[in-house]
Amino acid sequence: MRVLITGGAGFIGSNFVHQTVRERPDVQVTVLDALTYAGDETSLAGVSEEIRFVEGSIADTALVDRLAADSDVVVHFAAESHNDNSLNDPSPFVQTNLIGTFTLLEAVRKHGVRFHHISTDEVYGDLELDDPAKFTPETPYNPSSPYSSTKAGSDLLVRAWARSFGVEATISNCSNNYGPYQHIEKFIPRQITNLIDGIRPRLYGAGLNVRDWIHVEDHNSAVWSILDGGRPGETYLIGADGETNNLDVVRTLLEIFERDADDFDHVADRPGHDLRYAIDATKLRDELGWSPRYTDFRAGLEATVQWYRDNEAWWRPHKAAVEAKYAATGQ
Repeated sequence: MRVLITGGAGFIGSNFVHQTVRERPDVQVTVLDALTYAGDETSLAGVSEEIRFVEGSIADTALVDRLAADSDVVVHFAAESHNDNSLNDPSPFVQTNLIGTFTLLEAVRKHGVRFHHISTDEVYGDLELDDPAKFTPETPYNPSSPYSSTKAGSDLLVRAWARSFGVEATISNCSNNYGPYQHIEKFIPRQITNLIDGIRPRLYGAGLNVRDWIHVEDHNSAVWSILDGGRPGETYLIGADGETNNLDVVRTLLEIFERDADDFDHVADRPGHDLRYAIDATKLRDELGWSPRYTDFRAGLEATVQWYRDNEAWWRPHKAAVEAKYAATGQ
């Protein structure tokens, strides 16, 4: 099987590449990545000899057409994905998430290539903190940021190309990932790297916003379950029953670092900050028999902390710039 992985030098994509090379030696992997600030070719250093890497944009029609023609499957991770950045400048999100996905869809339609689209639970908006409901594949879309609205738009493009043109496509909407190779601008790795440096963690508002956390390896094993057995045209939600509010995440990390539970700072809340995400992955579990391996969130966090301790050379070059950017906004 020849698999083209877009965004394969990013957080979830690079983990997917490592997992695929490790567990599926019969798969030939090509990575397409534009190497924006969130993509890092060093994330693929351990498998660079076993894959083909192409630097380029998913909105480059000629390049995408050429790579799709030489593939059996396209797994589409590439996206602009940071909410704060989308509030500051939505334009890259429109270009990558909408135009890029359109470009890929046209290429796979032309060449008859299987397509899997990686998306987010943020397309559904948010839930009240005391609402017992969870997101399902039937939940109406209600995005609240430029990031989530462009991801919602890309999902709808995939659905339209599957229905109108018969593209063999599936979609997965996943809850918040954590684990190795995540850019340190993101919530969990930022807190971890601050704690490694002896800096107090920073928490938006009261920290009561809830995210449904899943380890990146569990997310990617679910993607392979969908590639192996998912029905074309279907949407599968990926989650591991990991609902935890941001305050508890920070306090768990403080415990892991043997620091006082209140040794953190509150900062002004993010505009339009979604209250709660929660995934109902029943369809994925029942139809495809998938189940997560990291069912203990603290154990997953401990493993993630250890990875950042062991791989300081990977994140250290970016730390000062990330903190300077946050400091400029008082966060």
